[in-house]
Amino acid sequence: MMRRAAAAGCLAATAAALLLPGRWYLLAWLPFGLGAWQVLRLDRRAAFALIAAGGVLLPLVAARQPPTSSDDMYRYVWDGRVQLAGVEVYRYPPSAPQLEPLRDDFLWPDTANWCVPSGCTRINRPDVPTIYPPVAEAVFAAVAVVSPGTARELPMQLTMAAFAAVVGMLLWYALRRLGRDPRRAVLWAWCPLVALEAGNNAHVDVVAAGLAAAALWQLAGHPGTRRAVAGGVLLGLAVATKLTPALLGPALLRRRPVAVAVSAAAAVATVYLPHVLAAGPAVLGYLPGYLHEEGYADGARFALLAAVLPAALTAPAAACVLAGLAVLTWRTADPARPWRAAATMVGGALLVTAPSYPWYATLLVMLVAFGAPAEWLAVAVAGYVAQFAPELGLTVHTGQLIGYPAALAAVLAGWAVRHGCARAPARAAAPAP
Repeated sequence: MMRRAAAAGCLAATAAALLLPGRWYLLAWLPFGLGAWQVLRLDRRAAFALIAAGGVLLPLVAARQPPTSSDDMYRYVWDGRVQLAGVEVYRYPPSAPQLEPLRDDFLWPDTANWCVPSGCTRINRPDVPTIYPPVAEAVFAAVAVVSPGTARELPMQLTMAAFAAVVGMLLWYALRRLGRDPRRAVLWAWCPLVALEAGNNAHVDVVAAGLAAAALWQLAGHPGTRRAVAGGVLLGLAVATKLTPALLGPALLRRRPVAVAVSAAAAVATVYLPHVLAAGPAVLGYLPGYLHEEGYADGARFALLAAVLPAALTAPAAACVLAGLAVLTWRTADPARPWRAAATMVGGALLVTAPSYPWYATLLVMLVAFGAPAEWLAVAVAGYVAQFAPELGLTVHTGQLIGYPAALAAVLAGWAVRHGCARAPARAAAPAP
């Protein structure tokens, strides 16, 4: 009874911390960690009730106000509106005169962070077409269909909050069916990152993570050809929602690689085909420009490598590290438990790229809930250190150089502790000379 009360108190404290502004949000990670530790020791019935309650409550608390640390959601709302008007979403940027009849005071107020000759808008990068893949665009269109005409941020926030809650329940069910501890679903359902990025910032990454979780469930546990194809289709749909689930590929191709790869590629081709027919090469949207803007082309993005290597070598070094991680992931992945090796690939990619966009770690949180080492959550915290660096009196670059090395140290320390603990019984059992 005491443990249940302690866990419920930690849940309440996590919810209260989500009400704090800016950098104070980082405090939510402390009661989350303590509460998850308590839930993992409860009986399953009590754990399920608390996990379900937290999975619904926390994103709703985060949705109490408009997005606070990202403006991506306004592009989502605009893209849904464009599709609802029957216009190919990859054809025009928001500032195009062809789309002027779709503007309103919500997305195009008198003053906003983004201004172009035709006016100011809440939509980021209004002079370039959308970057989001077709499955994400389908979600945006679906939300636009059911949203009232006067709706603002809330329909998209509630949609992503609902996805987050459903993924938590999917994790519980999938873990139980795989013979794993379903109480690990608390590491997703109560995670502050999931609550803030789904409920408040309404990032579509939660949809991609849910599809990827379903793919993992299908592909783990000795699947036949039918489940391999189903898992491949789900993986393809996840990639066609947000490109980051492609990082799961090396871990998921150890068993029935042809069936998984072909079905994933077929799923991606199927959802892209209507847009290719309508817009041609424009379906790439702003992706090439985004990669250049974010410094992936010239190596400026790779903060940790740039701290120890000349600028000219950072991009080649990053490519080599990522290629090495892919090979390591493929060689070490256990097909029955692919989430551990997948976390090495996803977490390693985040450490190499050191993004100041913490929602990129949504996929990593899902892998930890499946069974990857919990210290990978430090990488998710590092993203917030970089994002909130200006509020902490630091530059973003300094925040990257503080948060991500600390996260790497936590991951290495966890590996060392587990490796040492695993070897200790073997040494104890060895016969004396």
